[in-house]
Amino acid sequence: MTASTSTSAATTTWQNWGRTVRAYPVRMVSPGSVDDVCAVVRSAAAEGRRIKVVGAGHSFSPIAEAEDVLMSLDRLNGLRHADRETRAVTFGAGTRLHEISALLEPLGLAMENLGDIDTQSIAGAISTGTHGTGLRFRGLAAQVTGALLVTGRGELVRVDADHSPELLPAVALGLGALGILVEVTIACVDAFDLCAVEKPEPLDAVLDSLHERASAVDHFEFFWFPHTRTALTKVNTRMPVGEGRRPLTSGRRWFDDTLMANGVFRVSCGIGRAVPSSVPWLNRAAERLTGDRSHSDASSKVFATRRTVRFREMEYAIPADQAAGALREVRNVIERERWHISFPVEVRFAAADELWLSAASGRETAYIAVHRVIGEDVGPYFRAVEAIMRARGGRPHWGKMHTREAADLAGQYPKLGDFRMLREELDPEGVFLNPYLRRVLG
Repeated sequence: MTASTSTSAATTTWQNWGRTVRAYPVRMVSPGSVDDVCAVVRSAAAEGRRIKVVGAGHSFSPIAEAEDVLMSLDRLNGLRHADRETRAVTFGAGTRLHEISALLEPLGLAMENLGDIDTQSIAGAISTGTHGTGLRFRGLAAQVTGALLVTGRGELVRVDADHSPELLPAVALGLGALGILVEVTIACVDAFDLCAVEKPEPLDAVLDSLHERASAVDHFEFFWFPHTRTALTKVNTRMPVGEGRRPLTSGRRWFDDTLMANGVFRVSCGIGRAVPSSVPWLNRAAERLTGDRSHSDASSKVFATRRTVRFREMEYAIPADQAAGALREVRNVIERERWHISFPVEVRFAAADELWLSAASGRETAYIAVHRVIGEDVGPYFRAVEAIMRARGGRPHWGKMHTREAADLAGQYPKLGDFRMLREELDPEGVFLNPYLRRVLG
C-alpha cells in the first residue's frame, strides 16, 4: 500500500445501515488518491483477493458485502471540475449527495432530481439505481455523462462522450461489477426551488386517478399506512430560485420531521412490535395526526428528509400505469393474511431511461416500496409483495432486499447478456464480484 492509503485490520464486523448485511473483511482500506485505488486493486488481484467498495451503507441488499477487502472512497470526495456553460460537474466518487448540493449552490446549479435520503455517496447512489420521484425526470444514474473507473487489472478507463460513449449506459449504473468508480460527471441544471404541498387524501380516490395525477405534476409520491384508508400525498412543483420562497420555520421542521416523523414514529413502531394487535389503531392515529403543510425552499432541502428509525426495505419497479392495481393487491393480501404492518408503503415514479440495468429502462416506471422495522419478520410480507410485483413485470431495486436470480432476471433486462460480457472484459478475474453479484448476474 502507498503512504496515502489508510489500511486497517478488520477487528470488528461491518454492518449496513439497515442491519441486513454483516461482513468480515480481511482488511479495510481508504485510498487517498486515484493512484492508490489502482495500487490496491493490483495488489488484491495478485493475492487472489476480491474487493468491494462501500459508500454510506444504505443499501439493504448485500451488494456491498465484502469477502476479502472492503474499500471506502470517503477520501476521494469533493468537486473536481465544473463547466458552468455546459453545467457538467465532476465529483470524486465518494462525495455524499448532501455535499454535492452544497458544492453546487455557489455555482447556481443543482442536481435535476434527488431521492429522499442524501447521505449516500454519488457512486453508491448511481450504482444501485437511486431514483427520486417524478414522471418527467429520470433517476440519478441517467444524469451521469462521464465516469472514470479502475478495472479489475488496476487500469484507468474513462467513459464519456469522447471516450467509449457506447459503454456509458452500462457504466453509469454498473452495480459495482464493472470497476471502481473514482470520478463521476453529472449533467446538472440551473438551481431551482420546490414548492411542496403535503396533505392526506382518500386512498381510493388517489388510486382511481393515480397515473393521471403523477403525469400532471413535476414530482408526485404518496405514503399509505396499512389498515387505513388515507394516502399521504406529496406534490413538489419546480419554481425559480427565491420566487415567493416560504421555508419551514425551524420550530415547525423540528416538530414535523424530528419529533413526529422520527421520535413519535419510533415509539409507535416499538409499541407495534411488542404488541402487534395495536398496529391498526396506531396507524389510524397516525392518519388523524398527519396534517396539511406547504412550504417552498431550495430543491435539495425539499427533496431530502432525515431518517432515524431503522427499517428493512424491498422496492420493486413496475410499469407506471399498473401502480394502482398493484397497490390494491398489496392492500388485499395484508387484509387477507391479517398481518399487522406498522410501516407505510411508499409509491414514487420515474421517467423511462436507456440504461442497461436500470429498473426504469425502456418504460415509465412506478416504484412501490414496502418496509418493516428492524426486529420484525420481513419474510411472509416481502415474499407476497414480491410475487405481486413479479406478476406485473417487476424489476427489483438493486439496493433493496429481493430474492431474484440471474436466470429469471434475464427476461427483464434485454442487455443483461451484454453487461455480463462487458464485466468479463473489464474484470476477467472477478476481483469485484461477491455472492450477491454472482447471484444476480450469473
